[in-house]
Amino acid sequence: MQRDHDNLRAYQGRWERETLGANLSSRPERKDKFTTISGKAVKGVYTPLDNAELDYERDLANPGDYPFTRGIHATGYRSRPWTLRIFAGFGGAEETNARYKYLIERGNMGLSVAFDLPTLMGYDSDAPEATGEFGKCGVAVSCLRDMEILFDGIPLDQISTSMTINSPAPIIWAYYIALAQKRGIPLDQLRGTLQNDILKEYIAQKEYIFPPKPSMRLVTDTVEYASRLLPNWNSISVSGYHIREAGSTAAQEVAFTLLDGMEYVRWALERGLDVDAFAPRISFFFNAHNDFFEEIAKYRAARRIWARQMRESFGAKDPRSWLMRFHTQTAGVSLTAQQPEVNLIRVAIQALAGVLGGTQSLHTNSMDEALALPSEHAATLAMRTQQVILEESGVANTVDPLGGSYFVEVLTDEIEAEVNDYFRRVADLGGVLAALDAGFFMSEIAEASYRYSREVEAGERGIVGVNKYAESQAEAKIPILKMDPQGYERQAARLARLRRERDNEKTVRTLDALRQACRGEDNVMPHLIACAEAEATLGETVDVMREVFGVYEEPLIV
Repeated sequence: MQRDHDNLRAYQGRWERETLGANLSSRPERKDKFTTISGKAVKGVYTPLDNAELDYERDLANPGDYPFTRGIHATGYRSRPWTLRIFAGFGGAEETNARYKYLIERGNMGLSVAFDLPTLMGYDSDAPEATGEFGKCGVAVSCLRDMEILFDGIPLDQISTSMTINSPAPIIWAYYIALAQKRGIPLDQLRGTLQNDILKEYIAQKEYIFPPKPSMRLVTDTVEYASRLLPNWNSISVSGYHIREAGSTAAQEVAFTLLDGMEYVRWALERGLDVDAFAPRISFFFNAHNDFFEEIAKYRAARRIWARQMRESFGAKDPRSWLMRFHTQTAGVSLTAQQPEVNLIRVAIQALAGVLGGTQSLHTNSMDEALALPSEHAATLAMRTQQVILEESGVANTVDPLGGSYFVEVLTDEIEAEVNDYFRRVADLGGVLAALDAGFFMSEIAEASYRYSREVEAGERGIVGVNKYAESQAEAKIPILKMDPQGYERQAARLARLRRERDNEKTVRTLDALRQACRGEDNVMPHLIACAEAEATLGETVDVMREVFGVYEEPLIV
């Protein structure tokens, strides 16, 4: 064994002399060139010596075996491909419904709903606060009637639905449940995911309404309700995606996401829920950025850490509670308005990293998203990217084909060590909510984002079409989506008609009952579903909750 190690050391020394030159000190260092996007130094060559501390049985095992570094399923994609999704939503419910049907016809396996900003912030489309924002970054959903139109002709018991919404998530979910009940679909047949990750809103995306503690109460209400009545529904999708989009490193994305996930587990346990009754339905949502190997290592480290935390820290007995099931979306922040066709190449590489990292579900961004919401043509190409990877590349033929790679295993270990260090630092601050109050997460992300931006501005990190290989002539133009100019008028008219036609006395009674539930300790989900069935609007429902819970104002961090 010692002879083998000596031979490897000799090989490394010979490689450095022959490749980099005998007099290494005479050459300028290029640290910027040989680092990951997160700033982690990358060696010129990796050997088994770099994995000397790796315990293959403890840290790797086989795919499907604890701690799931190599994947949560023994057969990987050989038995079932990842779910091919395209995130979609724009304008009114009618336009988005047509897009969903278009995508389903072209191979989309699951629906992923993007909501517009007024909906995300809890306002009706015709509220003064929503002026000028109707349908611009997603679909407008202000009431049960909107939800009915959005899913018209789509069998809710045959397709999974992911909904990217957070602060008003329980209300939007109540509309979906009320729609299913109206169609006579048993709740245990509904499959899907509610993002419902309010902690990352305070950390990164900033689309919050209520303060943290009542917000966490609402999340726990959904976890409890799902664990009892919707066994096939993921009540939380703990999201690192937006943390990464805000500028975090790969390790920060994993650390802050898992810290949020563990905080949700603690709140559910304090509610009196058994960990194995809800943990199997917690899912995750990660970014796929440009640094191919770092992203793959990130997913592998996250799986391993979560499994160990759930089994060793929270005492989960059911192996399903140890599994990190996650959705991946390619990095929207990496897309450029310059030379937008190049985005197709970026997305393909990012998607491949997600697949090689073992994702259960994948969304590929469209090439035009730095310019507008995706056109049908661009969305189709995004879907075809996944289909080529699945059908033609061969990467799905074997499970974790990069497992055992000297480089990948070192990166995986390094990310795990950095994540565990963040766990200790947050614990020293008093936990997640205390770290939020101290501005810890925001300052860490801001520092990482600043470093990356400086590297790009200095030309130390190349962005094709921006600071490298830029076109001197006018940029090529591509067709972009045109929304229905009459969409807002149609939406406003529908809301006005709803307020005239509904039983307003019933609506007021259900909102009063919700108010009392919010003041007390009852689970709010049955009350929200009753409000949805009584045709209370999103804004009316949120107003009641604002009255009881208050509105969050971010502390000034100096």
